[in-house]
Amino acid sequence: MSIVIDKSKCIGCKKCRNVCPGSLIKTDENGKAYIKYPKDCWGCTSCIKECPAYAISFFLGSDIGGMGSKVHTEKNGDILSWLIEKPHGEVIKIDINQKNQTNTKETLCKYFREKEIRYESAFTFR
Repeated sequence: MSIVIDKSKCIGCKKCRNVCPGSLIKTDENGKAYIKYPKDCWGCTSCIKECPAYAISFFLGSDIGGMGSKVHTEKNGDILSWLIEKPHGEVIKIDINQKNQTNTKETLCKYFREKEIRYESAFTFR
């Protein structure tokens, strides 16, 4: 599991770097974020949720049933949308109302069960 950072979308705010519990995200000479050791990524997804430019995706490898899909989030008011981009171009959107966070984990887990994606190790829920 690892993240993917699109430097062309990165705005250099450093929010991802500041929330990474493993201190794996660095910035280059242009202030753009990159992950120094992708294999060391814990998969906590903190950076994805903090990125205001949607420049960071979480790679869902075949080991967890993602078959190369990528996940990123977008926020609009109280709604946090999880967008799953499949390799063939299909995009699946899961909306979570952040005011009702008690159902966040249940909503995501239900979706992954329905799609037969192993989710137990895919995300850290808090």
